[in-house]
Amino acid sequence: MPAPEPVRLGRKRALPVCPNPLFLRWLTELRDHARERGLKTQHVYNKAIGSLQKYPLPLQNAREAKILQNFGDGICKLLDEKLQRYYREHGPDAPIHSLPEGAPPAGRPDNNSLAPHKKNNVPKEEKKESGRGGGGGGGRKGKKREYVPQKRSGGYAVLLTLYRHFQIPGDKGYMFKMELQNEAQLLCDKSFSAPDLGSKYTAWSSVSTLIKRDLVVKTHNPARYSLSEEGASLAKRLASEEQGSSGGQEQRDRSEEEEGPGLVDLTVSDEEEEGVTPPGPGRPTWVSQAGGEAAGPSVSGKAQASELSGGRPSGGRLLPGDYDIILCVDFIETTGGSNHCKQDLVKELQRNGVTFDVRKLNVGDFLWVARERVAPVPGQLRAPVAMELVLDYIIERKRMDDLCGSIIDGRFREQKFRLKRCGLSRPIYLVEECGTAASHMSLPEATLQQAIINTQVVDGFFVKRVQDVRESAAYLTVMTRYLTRLYQNCTVVCRSRELEGDGGMKPSPHSTPSLSLLSFAEFNYGAIKNKSQTVREVFARQLMQISGLSGDKAAAILEQYTTPCSLLAAYESCPSEADREKLLSNIRYGKLKRNIGPALSRTVYQLYCTKGPLS
Repeated sequence: MPAPEPVRLGRKRALPVCPNPLFLRWLTELRDHARERGLKTQHVYNKAIGSLQKYPLPLQNAREAKILQNFGDGICKLLDEKLQRYYREHGPDAPIHSLPEGAPPAGRPDNNSLAPHKKNNVPKEEKKESGRGGGGGGGRKGKKREYVPQKRSGGYAVLLTLYRHFQIPGDKGYMFKMELQNEAQLLCDKSFSAPDLGSKYTAWSSVSTLIKRDLVVKTHNPARYSLSEEGASLAKRLASEEQGSSGGQEQRDRSEEEEGPGLVDLTVSDEEEEGVTPPGPGRPTWVSQAGGEAAGPSVSGKAQASELSGGRPSGGRLLPGDYDIILCVDFIETTGGSNHCKQDLVKELQRNGVTFDVRKLNVGDFLWVARERVAPVPGQLRAPVAMELVLDYIIERKRMDDLCGSIIDGRFREQKFRLKRCGLSRPIYLVEECGTAASHMSLPEATLQQAIINTQVVDGFFVKRVQDVRESAAYLTVMTRYLTRLYQNCTVVCRSRELEGDGGMKPSPHSTPSLSLLSFAEFNYGAIKNKSQTVREVFARQLMQISGLSGDKAAAILEQYTTPCSLLAAYESCPSEADREKLLSNIRYGKLKRNIGPALSRTVYQLYCTKGPLS
């Protein structure tokens, strides 16, 4: 066996000095400067210092340091600039692998001990500060600071609105999103729907913080918002402070009126002074949808229907002359396609002088919105976000080849069901190429014609037949002008679907237009195809997969049994097998109130109660 190596006794061998002390000193200065300013780049410089200390070879310039880990273009550029400045001060032949005279050596603690090799060298105070993440909780560890939202912020407005709403006798105990936003907007300086310039957050974004801190409880779908015990106590304190501040403000207002006129607002124009009669020092009036007034000065004439901030009508109301009818085109209808047919549609609309807007529509291909007319606000880069209310007309465009494909893959029935449930009462099918083009499809022409007739007679859709893209554009032009004339003297009001359930709107037999309209944001969000669904919606989709079970039949079954669990419980309560098979046979559906029938009832029973594969 070889003899073991002799144990070397003596002092530890000194570590080699960094061969690039100048670069090391500059990086240390950059790191310290970033740390003083609280920048996160201090950690980047720390890593670069560690890599440079491990590198044993001298560097001639900063570009050579790119081979080292944690050295990017930014750090190398800074070091090159410092190196050029060093050459200008000390001459082109100045040594760069040794420090200038009078500077401490690179290996001494007073020079580069600020570049730690281990995390243990970081002071404990700095670790605590980085762990707190900048929160102003002081140096005491473990003491949790109570969350109190800033006055006139989104969280403040939501808490106060929920608290005041729950003080009303006979209150239902919760609020939906739309009504909560509408009422909370009066107490908030920031918009609940439109983000500020350069930001992606609205006042509604603070609700997630309230939910995370267990101040607000969110349940059900559509969402219902209510206060927790902690949220109720905090909202009670905020309400008492609000009352105290409003009382003090009233006293100050009375004293100002007794003393006489104070400061004059030079930003108010002569027209505003003629139309507005402020009893107090220049605050806008908020008028609720029910007609009640909140605290603030009153506005006379037509200005009473609008807020002074951006001209937004109060309570989601658009007066005649305050909005334009705009055609909205789904972006799928303007991109792609063979023979540039989709681009021809856009050109035809432009040639006809139709004002349209291309956007993403989650259901349908064309619809119309009443868009508020907003004027730019002095001092702001962009005009306020205009309110958009969706008219009751929506069009689904179908070419014969698309109709054939949608019937084969099952999209046709699903699209009709979604159009019925979208909340608009007058859906229209625009069918193109109804002539000889149907003879070249994979389905017989008689089948396609029967599908079109069923859509009109059975499903209740209005079907418009055209021959080509030009006729489609002509029909959209005529409809746009018709709706503009129909709504020109109408006052339209925004309504919320959350307060009405998820059922489709029943069309009115009269020709008068509906004056209670959905906002475009709520309509488009409610029409998302793959959004999170309730058990009732999934149950309806399951039933509609059965051959012969239409949307009307599924809706009739859901009125009796809202979930699969309730249907299975009804099956278990039946005394015999025959009664289970006939359980759904006498349920009536549709306008004619026909029975579902025993055959379809037996199929549903076999689907949900047969153990093992179906025969």
